[in-house]
Amino acid sequence: MTSVLGVDGCKGGWVGALLLGTTVSWRFWPTAAGFLSEPVDVIAVDIPIGLPARGVRACDVLARRGLPGQGSSVFPAPVRAVLAATTYAQARALSVAVDGRSLSAQAFGIVPKVAEVDVARGLVGGELLEVHPELSFSRLAGASGHPVPLPRKKSAAGALARVQLLTSAFGELPLDPPPQASLDDCLDALACLWTGLRWLRGEADVVGDELDPTGQVMRIVT
Repeated sequence: MTSVLGVDGCKGGWVGALLLGTTVSWRFWPTAAGFLSEPVDVIAVDIPIGLPARGVRACDVLARRGLPGQGSSVFPAPVRAVLAATTYAQARALSVAVDGRSLSAQAFGIVPKVAEVDVARGLVGGELLEVHPELSFSRLAGASGHPVPLPRKKSAAGALARVQLLTSAFGELPLDPPPQASLDDCLDALACLWTGLRWLRGEADVVGDELDPTGQVMRIVT
């Protein structure tokens, strides 16, 4: 039976869209170890996985180029040294010390979840993929493999467009998401699920193929 999990961070943990066979259902875990240990074929998550010692990952640069007009939604992953930081000031200082550049508040906001996945990724039994939902939505909207820009996801038009795309991909969507998850979180988890299914079918595209200092591949799958 097909088993794919799409995951996004949310308030208090992680929200997941789980596909078993042809049925999609929602899941919630307070920690990354929870979803990483799920017995599924593929886990596709919206979080940087491979992290550079310094510099910018090629996959982030390529992902920005693949989203004309929406490139700001792809921000550089933090350098690995930043995972040791407990405050924004400390993270900025570490980033400057090892890489010569500071760290945005947006990037620092995901550091705790990046660190969670980095520590627990050895629990994965199947395949673990990094996904950028906006890149996936753009590809889902495109004909013949050409990405198509969508309205901002926080606008009504953007949210409705994404719901329509996901409904066309999965049919009726489950209407009982975890209370901890926002609409954005749920849509992004479903976009990750769509990409994970594409990977399982051998249809996915990949940007980036560098290795980080731990041997983890730095790539984004769509």
